[in-house]
Amino acid sequence: MSALTTQDRAHTSWRVAASATLHCLTGCAIGEVLGMVLATWWGWGNAASIVLAIVLAFAFGYSLTMTPVLRSGVTLRRAVGVAFAADTVSIAVMELMDNAFVLAVPGAIDAGLSDALFWTSLAISLVVAFVVTVPVNRAMIARGRGHAVVHQYHHH
Repeated sequence: MSALTTQDRAHTSWRVAASATLHCLTGCAIGEVLGMVLATWWGWGNAASIVLAIVLAFAFGYSLTMTPVLRSGVTLRRAVGVAFAADTVSIAVMELMDNAFVLAVPGAIDAGLSDALFWTSLAISLVVAFVVTVPVNRAMIARGRGHAVVHQYHHH
């Protein structure tokens, strides 16, 4: 097998980073959407809505990482540690970006569940979070950190 060129390695590392970010985004999106929907439905204020969305984004993000790690046979304690190491920075960057975006769009944070502004701003905020987080994850993976710590558990 021939060695990969520098260009091939760079392309592969962007692809791996995008894949890791998409995985992380899935958990974040589930938590973020559920949190915003529940808080809006319950009539909670903006601060409580944001806090709930962030807490659920971390919970779902970590749980999606922990599931295959637990299936590989490690203890719950080790799986929690792996999930924290793999996803904390990625989820934090995503949450910062998507919440900042929703707060920056006039009226988005106050929009109701039946408003197009609610869903549009939330969807765009997740795209913005993804775009900003991919290079962060690429840098972390290149250093053997972030999502790179999970890969040893994917093939067991």
